[in-house]
Amino acid sequence: MRNNPFNVGKPISSSDKFVGRISEINRAFDQILNYSNFAVWGGHKIGKSSFLEQLASPQVWRIRGCDPSKAVIVLFSCRSIEPFTPSGFWREVLKQIKDKSDSLPTVQSKIDTLLKQGEATKDSLRQVLKMLGEEQKFLVLLVDDYDAAFYPNQQYTKADIEVFLSECRSVAYHASEKQYLSMVVASLRRLHELGPKVPQNASPWYNHYLFQPLKPLTETEVGSLMSPLSMTEELRAGIRGIAGNHPALLQIAGFLLYREIETGKVPNVETFTKDFKTATIPFFQTSWDLSNEVEQTLLMLIALFVLKGRIPGKLYDLGDIHIIFSQRERELMNLENRGLIKATEEAGKIGYAFASSLMEWWVIKEIENSNEESLQQRQKGFLHLMSHKQTEQVTNSIRLLWTHKEVVPAALTWIGKITALFSAL
Repeated sequence: MRNNPFNVGKPISSSDKFVGRISEINRAFDQILNYSNFAVWGGHKIGKSSFLEQLASPQVWRIRGCDPSKAVIVLFSCRSIEPFTPSGFWREVLKQIKDKSDSLPTVQSKIDTLLKQGEATKDSLRQVLKMLGEEQKFLVLLVDDYDAAFYPNQQYTKADIEVFLSECRSVAYHASEKQYLSMVVASLRRLHELGPKVPQNASPWYNHYLFQPLKPLTETEVGSLMSPLSMTEELRAGIRGIAGNHPALLQIAGFLLYREIETGKVPNVETFTKDFKTATIPFFQTSWDLSNEVEQTLLMLIALFVLKGRIPGKLYDLGDIHIIFSQRERELMNLENRGLIKATEEAGKIGYAFASSLMEWWVIKEIENSNEESLQQRQKGFLHLMSHKQTEQVTNSIRLLWTHKEVVPAALTWIGKITALFSAL
């Protein structure tokens, strides 16, 4: 029995299983080999951790004709430092360097001395970087979940955040030891969107990092990812319909289908849909929770727009929703980059639909399960996006949805589509 080639629940460390992102990885290596810095950002489960794993892989270095022995490669997540503090961050960096420096006893000895002295600081790292340079080495610092450094806790105040981020920029961009360091960070959003704002007399984030979004997979990359599954093009398209081009959703779908198809069985559609829904609900919940108020409102508007005319005998007026879309292109682009929606065009107008039909179902259920109190709260947010008249039209549409839940087509129409496709296997 062959191993299931699909990966669920952890980053992909093997370069053999990693699919796509070739141009993004090449740009990262261009920065690394120039001792410069790189910031990759993207939505929940879009593949940021797997991306960093590839940058840490000696095999990936050698494939590109690079010598990994010249670098001390450190990879860790800020979420592993609990609670997050600057001292905890610098200490973790030093400990990781020590663990990866078996051939550098003098560096290891220096790190032991620094750690015994008390709290680690950016200056501790600067001393170690200087020693690495003397050994003809440089540090590749791969930092996952960098978002954690942007949020306060009981031991980490807003003032501490500003100081720590300034220190990171100083080491990576201003200090003389920067010539022995390449820093690659991964976050859910662009660094300048996370805050705090960089002081006017300081260099902006884009001076320090080359920014690279990680978007949903291309059609070619999706084809490569799903290639282990022996199935019709129609079923492959149907899977994309429920998963979009999002790598995490495709991995889940592939994982659930592989064993059945590999053994020559026709997958049980009820089992598949139940398992897929169960496995992906946490993804949609987290994607919703990570969206800000404007993004959540836009997702609700798209869901209402998609439902328009699909409630038998119950039409409603959303006004000219395209005007709202045209005024919120940046937020819509962020949602698209995160793999939650996709742009469409109808009658010369740009519109939007959900990348995953299951995400559409989830947002509709979110609207259905809201109440008058939460709607009143949302109305305040609506008014930031639209006129009073449009706000009234949208709230009336939501109330109409509440009172006719029984006739709202279960956006589980995707089940019917998959059922037909499975039967054709």
